[in-house]
Amino acid sequence: MEGVLVPEIWIEVAEATKIPELRLTTRDIPDYDVLMKGRIRILEQHGITLSDIQRVIGQMGPIPGAKAFLDELRSFTQVIILSDTFEQFAKPLMKQLDWPTLFCHTLEVVNDRVIGYKLRQANQKQKAVAALKTLNYHVIAAGDSFNDTTMLGEAHLGFLFKSPESIQKQFPQFAALEEYDDLLERIRQAIQASRP
Repeated sequence: MEGVLVPEIWIEVAEATKIPELRLTTRDIPDYDVLMKGRIRILEQHGITLSDIQRVIGQMGPIPGAKAFLDELRSFTQVIILSDTFEQFAKPLMKQLDWPTLFCHTLEVVNDRVIGYKLRQANQKQKAVAALKTLNYHVIAAGDSFNDTTMLGEAHLGFLFKSPESIQKQFPQFAALEEYDDLLERIRQAIQASRP
């Protein structure tokens, strides 16, 4: 979701709080646990609450073209967003995207302080795609970061979308696209090719 349909939440929080360490994402630190524990430590050090983060998110909107892309995609196929974001972050953004189906994680919060997080399960994106395949779905996936690559590899077809050049170089097996129209066309082609 982040980096593909909406801006990176943590980068927006870093800009609003003037804390550059919060700019780090899975594009920079592939180990999600290391990344999240570092974020939680920084929030605590600076006294940043969940409400502070939610205020920043409330001012965000989708990446230009993302809503039209998602609307068009949902007109001809089922869409599930697999994200490493959190329920407490996603609501205002999902509203702006007309409530697509979202599978994500949850934060542990005490007195408005983020003290931890709960993953649905480790490597949930890849496992969700594997489960969908057992239900005989033809899965096409797109993502932009390290934490998407196992999902892309599990899918019948995976695309890197708006990903950094360093990730594109590390994972040349995935076509790298930059424009929603190109991604939409490639998905249409793949769906047509998968039909008997």
